[in-house]
Amino acid sequence: MKVAVFSSKPYDIRFFNSAIQSDHQFTFFEPHLNAQTAALSQGHDAVCCFVNDSVDRETLEQLNKAGISLVALRCAGFNNVDLPAAIELGITVARVPEYSPFAVAEHAVALILGLNRNSHRAYNRVRENDYSLHGLLGFDVHGKTVGVVGTGKIGQAFIRIMRGFGCRVICYDPYPSESTTQAGGEYVELETLWAHSDIISLHCPLMQATRHLINSKTLASMKHGVMVINTSRGALINTSDVITALKTGDVGYLGLDVYEEEADLFFEDNSDDILRDDVFARLLTFRNVLITGHQAFFTKEALEAITAVTLTNLTAFEQNDMAALHQVLPPE
Repeated sequence: MKVAVFSSKPYDIRFFNSAIQSDHQFTFFEPHLNAQTAALSQGHDAVCCFVNDSVDRETLEQLNKAGISLVALRCAGFNNVDLPAAIELGITVARVPEYSPFAVAEHAVALILGLNRNSHRAYNRVRENDYSLHGLLGFDVHGKTVGVVGTGKIGQAFIRIMRGFGCRVICYDPYPSESTTQAGGEYVELETLWAHSDIISLHCPLMQATRHLINSKTLASMKHGVMVINTSRGALINTSDVITALKTGDVGYLGLDVYEEEADLFFEDNSDDILRDDVFARLLTFRNVLITGHQAFFTKEALEAITAVTLTNLTAFEQNDMAALHQVLPPE
């Protein structure tokens, strides 16, 4: 198959070129996929895109005109895809359902430790020959209650790590699993999780039911000074509401690897540009906020897995092997 790869970065090209053991032909495009760039796919059979590409109805219509029959996502989430439109146009959508749950879980823990022990602030101080400790006071993670929303493989990996720290881990998921309990998680109602957690980490997908799961109402039911961590999807958090809670001290720490308006920010070098997102700029003013640019997935093992599963999806589609294709289907 001829595949147009959008949002290509040097590491994407390196991993795809090192892993290719098939007859697929790849053309790498740096721009994001959207309705304006979809024409670049002309002459290809499939497109391969990433989490911040826009695969809305208009884009899909342009892809359909270009003869594209497959959208191969090199990510797990598919909230950026208009799935009903894809089905209507006869375009198959495939994804990478999992790559390295450890990568994301470990990054969530890195955010917790960095925020708690102020390692980012200490690093900057030492570089300026300042070895004072004021403002760097942390707390023992051991013995704290950690709330986990979403207990898929990433959530379970995170639970195991936090249990290793000696934490009580309480969880919420509309679909409880025995493997979560075996990992040391204790299922509770969501309201109980909000009320009793010292640290809350989000590991659930973005859908209508979870959009702005963290909002003024849920924040009001949490412990004063709670730590909130999000390595899942940006729109799980109402950013304006969490900024208000940061200003009052109701949220004591905020660790983000994702942001609800990240599409125009993350994965690009914008260092020569003016930051025009006033909400994001406000977040950056808080000393108790630590933000990374959607890098939780970014490990060697994860990229190898993403590449391998994407190639499997392309081959399975080409050979009409639907059993091997990780196809995205609408909920029943």
